[in-house]
Amino acid sequence: MKSAFHPHRLAAMVVLAFLCALPAIAETRIGFESDIAPAVPDTPLAAEMFDVPLPVTIVRTESPVPGWQISARDGTLLGRIGSSWEIAGSVGYSGRPIDMLVAVDTEARITAARLMQQSEPILTLGLTKDDIIGFVQGFEGIDLRAPDKSDAPRFISRATVSTAVIRDAIFRTGRTLALADGGAGVGRIDRLTFAPHDWDSLVRIGGVQSGSMTMAEAAEIFAETANPPTPSGAYFLDLNVALLDPPEIGRNLLGERVYSGVMGDLPADRVALFVASRGLYSHRGLEWRNSGVFDRLSVIQNANRYPITDQGYLRIDDLAISGAPDFKERSIFRIGGNGFDPAAPFRIEVSATPDAARGPVTATIGVDYALPEHFLLPPPPRQIPLWEEMWQRKRPAIVALGVMLTVLTGILLFQDSITRRPLLWRRLRLGFLTVTLVWLGWGVNAQLSVVQVVAFVQSLLSGFRWETFLVEPLIFMLWSFVALGLLFWGRGVFCGWLCPFGALQELTNQAAQKLGVKQIAVPFGLHQRLWVIKYTLFIAILAISFYSMKDALILAEAEPFKTAISLRMVRAWPFVAFVLVILIAGLFIERFYCRYICPLGAALAIPAKLKIFDWLRRRPQCGRECRLCEPKCTVGAIDPLGRINPNECVLCLRCQVIYNDPTTCPTLKRRARAQKAPS
Repeated sequence: MKSAFHPHRLAAMVVLAFLCALPAIAETRIGFESDIAPAVPDTPLAAEMFDVPLPVTIVRTESPVPGWQISARDGTLLGRIGSSWEIAGSVGYSGRPIDMLVAVDTEARITAARLMQQSEPILTLGLTKDDIIGFVQGFEGIDLRAPDKSDAPRFISRATVSTAVIRDAIFRTGRTLALADGGAGVGRIDRLTFAPHDWDSLVRIGGVQSGSMTMAEAAEIFAETANPPTPSGAYFLDLNVALLDPPEIGRNLLGERVYSGVMGDLPADRVALFVASRGLYSHRGLEWRNSGVFDRLSVIQNANRYPITDQGYLRIDDLAISGAPDFKERSIFRIGGNGFDPAAPFRIEVSATPDAARGPVTATIGVDYALPEHFLLPPPPRQIPLWEEMWQRKRPAIVALGVMLTVLTGILLFQDSITRRPLLWRRLRLGFLTVTLVWLGWGVNAQLSVVQVVAFVQSLLSGFRWETFLVEPLIFMLWSFVALGLLFWGRGVFCGWLCPFGALQELTNQAAQKLGVKQIAVPFGLHQRLWVIKYTLFIAILAISFYSMKDALILAEAEPFKTAISLRMVRAWPFVAFVLVILIAGLFIERFYCRYICPLGAALAIPAKLKIFDWLRRRPQCGRECRLCEPKCTVGAIDPLGRINPNECVLCLRCQVIYNDPTTCPTLKRRARAQKAPS
């Protein structure tokens, strides 16, 4: 039985409940601006992030990575601080910027991470500012060289997508900073393994590498100089180069005592370069005593030339290794910084420039040095992209959802056969809705939302990236299926079968009808006018999002999905009261929220006009001779003339059950009687 009632009073109650919830909704806002500039660390923050006392020195650098070099009061380099927005372009689910300052020391370890600014809408859904700040700060102490970062925070429950994006941005920024000063390369050098070697075996395994020029070669080059060398097979310069940091090289060359002293005085971001030479020419020269720069020597890597200074220079008189040549000069220099990576190949060059009649003539003697893999730790394994990791972790749920979507496809494709069997249809319908509510909604939290629609639109305008949406596989699968379903069946694919809150409404209404709750008949004219609410609400949310995503999210709280499904009613009382009002209204008007308020349903109805097929069957008698389907429609999508409005239909298939039931449909009854009548 349906009693006459004016549902505008019920709609007014729902709106009133929503307005009462607004103060609590406003408290969820995180007060950051949408348009941001990269955050800049001040000295107190820099000292805090490296856990050192003030004062510290901050130097802005643009190359090779934009950021800030931080040094202690004694000049020791502590590491770098970088902005995730500036380095990694960190954006959230909607394409809005998120900015964290990340501090990385010279040993490629994250010493601190701080959330500075964000305007990502998803972060405001059920999270407080302290939740996000605490999550970001949890990355302190993570070693970026370690292949297993299982001790790093992964995500915040029920905010998987956005917090996973934050995690990815922090690691990307940290790795970039670590590489900026060769931190990752310095960290790859094996500083523990030792085996004794003589000179020949050390040369054979590549620890020492050399290049040379004979007197005959030099005489040819410098033939026009004032005092050209006398041609012979002797060395003009025999240049030998080695990195001393691996003990298997340094300890063998220098001996334990000298090696320990050299390494003990070496800054963390530098490596020790050994250069030894013999022959007529000196690799050091004398000019460095005045300038502090060894002008004859230079280090070249990736087209960058690094001068060698006297800071940390050490002359070595004798070598500890047996079998070494009788070198004329032996030197140790400190090199590194400014992007130099000792684990990568580099070149050492010595230039010789005597005067000639036609001007200076320059010759270079070089050694292309590459530290053999024998002296390096294995590189960390390729880091799996965050979205791939999430798909692997959620593989069982992905398979289950795939089965669920396959079943739904079968139901919709073979709806004629199913609706001819009312009991089968009813069992499939109630069973599928139960799985949608209990497993898809409350179990794996895969409730689609209008917020995701707005986020998608915003990302299209601000820089779309597939990786952002692939981070949450179940949501991605659902949206992909729904998007395809819009072309084949319309909005009902989601609204009628895959919406957990819609399932909750329908199941509670079915229980209410079983208990004898009288249903309210909504006059069709008023019913049509109430549709305006949801379409207006969707347009308002979308329009406001272009001005302020925070304000748009407040209005999007008209969607009860987060409270009822994602948070399972564990929320402040105004939110819970709002959901209860909607559900109570749904006991009297089936799917009350879907009919009149749901902005997501309105968003899906707009592209649903593009659907290719019309699967729902109608007869000319529908709406004229028979109006049984109209009052039984789940959402009132059938007008008094029997026409189905595809913008409102949720594909519950009730009308098709009536259409195919020879004991219910008057047209089929009449045909049956005509066939039985005697001719």
